[in-house]
Amino acid sequence: MSEGSAVAEVVARQLESLLEASNYDGAKLLMQPVQPVDAAEAIGTLPRTLQALAFRLLPKDEAIEVYEYLEPSVQQSLLERLRSGEVLELVEEMSPDDRVRLFDELPAKVVRRLLAELSPSERRVTAQMLGYEAETAGRLMTNEFIDLKEFHSAAQALEIVRRRARETETIYSLYITDASRHLSGMLSLRDLVTAEPEERIGDVMTREVVSISTDTDQEEVARVIQRYDFLAVPVVDREQRLVGIVTVDDVIDVIQQEATRDLYAAGAVQAGDEDDYFQSNLFTVARRRVVWLLVLLLANSGTAAVIASEDAVLKKVVVLAAFIPLLIGTGGNVGAQSSTVVIRGLSTQRLQALGPALAIGRELVAGALLGLLMLLVVVPWAAYVSHWNWLVAAAAGISLVAITTLAATAGAALPLLFNRLGLDPALMSAPFIATATDVAGVFIYLHTAGWLLNRMPDAG
Repeated sequence: MSEGSAVAEVVARQLESLLEASNYDGAKLLMQPVQPVDAAEAIGTLPRTLQALAFRLLPKDEAIEVYEYLEPSVQQSLLERLRSGEVLELVEEMSPDDRVRLFDELPAKVVRRLLAELSPSERRVTAQMLGYEAETAGRLMTNEFIDLKEFHSAAQALEIVRRRARETETIYSLYITDASRHLSGMLSLRDLVTAEPEERIGDVMTREVVSISTDTDQEEVARVIQRYDFLAVPVVDREQRLVGIVTVDDVIDVIQQEATRDLYAAGAVQAGDEDDYFQSNLFTVARRRVVWLLVLLLANSGTAAVIASEDAVLKKVVVLAAFIPLLIGTGGNVGAQSSTVVIRGLSTQRLQALGPALAIGRELVAGALLGLLMLLVVVPWAAYVSHWNWLVAAAAGISLVAITTLAATAGAALPLLFNRLGLDPALMSAPFIATATDVAGVFIYLHTAGWLLNRMPDAG
């Protein structure tokens, strides 16, 4: 458990005791030195009947910040319990990007009502951001940034920063725009502070600016910020006008969300509202997981069909059946390893430099080497288990090399194919690779045994 979580747990226990005892002054004093993120976690763990009461004890300015850290389900619960005036004030004072994330979780009817009650300026900003596609920079950005003009002196710029700092998401990156709000440069706070007071911003700014467009996918936004070690990246519209910035704290949330989604996909769990998975009821959990399980069940029926079609071989040498789990299990594991490294390589963009053909070829060779190494162990063991039936041992050894080679190649190729088709490579997850190699592995093994049996009629 992290130090922050431990603090939140202690605060939650003490806060619950104080509220149940109606010691509201004590609860206020308890919350005063607590960081907003810890306060949000503590309130979120309280019984629902106490959450609204605890939230009302927070000072107004702190309450806004704490609310932005709350889980979406807790935010919605508070909206239902707070009075209409309190709700409007809360939503009005939220950062635009946090407000949009909240609206994404609320019913459309509630969103329309809240939008209508916002001030004209906040309504315009929120409606604009809601108009962008989900999971893009436009939906992720905030319009709370500081923009300057080239003709400003350093002294004038510093005065603007002082005046607007409290209402701005970050002041460490400052952006320069022309009269039409086109982005023309940027300036760090350090460069501004160290500039001579009379120097023009146009003379000290950087004109080579890395920016993203409003329709840039949120994963690409995260990669840009990671690549350039930015605290924030500017967002421009199609006319190259500066409309917002995406900050590093928002990107951290994106990375966590995308990693969670990929892990769910890798486990063949239907993508849903990842953040509230463990708060979902059991019927919702079962519905999310049963879809892919049914698909895998149908695919696995192919294994049974292959075994049934080769029953003549199994009747002649019954001990062949003993090695089916070993071979298909090995194939599934090798395929899962290959798909994992390829999907991760695509996610981090480390694979792009290698190229799809080389990546597949590399895994093909690796699969063959793995098969040969395991053959040294499997063949003697198979011979011993089958009472020195070398037909069985040979079939197991030959099939093992073929299956691991095929599994590694499929594990690399299928995610790359999905990526080329514009689909999420994580959908080609370990269970799908394992299922495909199960069917192919049984087919290879039994056909290899049948081929050997025809040449060694007295075997078995």
